[in-house]
Amino acid sequence: MALTRYESGLEKLTEIDGDAGQRVIDSLQSVCPDLARYTIEFPFGDIYQRPGLDLKSREIGTVAALTALGNCAPQLAVHINGALNVGCTAEEIIEVILQMAVYAGFPAALNGMFVAKEVFLSRGLIQEPAAK
Repeated sequence: MALTRYESGLEKLTEIDGDAGQRVIDSLQSVCPDLARYTIEFPFGDIYQRPGLDLKSREIGTVAALTALGNCAPQLAVHINGALNVGCTAEEIIEVILQMAVYAGFPAALNGMFVAKEVFLSRGLIQEPAAK
């Protein structure tokens, strides 16, 4: 039996974001469960299922777009984690965010880089320099 859009979307969301994606969906249940369902069905059930790009490329594009928007720090953090989960390196993510300084401006790139820094710190990929 073929999976529904929701089922295939939930599988893809879990593959990319693990528990973080499920926490976002769960947090919407008490206020707008339809938005949770739409978030699973359309992006992850339809768009992420398309054959034209691999997951790594899709996550790089998503990190770039969320950085350029400049006001999506929670979503950017989820997708930086997702990008790392599907094979992007910290260096690739840094370069994508840096590239956004050209097209979205320095404030958006700075905000994005600070989100990346927090994700990298939480995953042990970088360390804060020792205080002097």
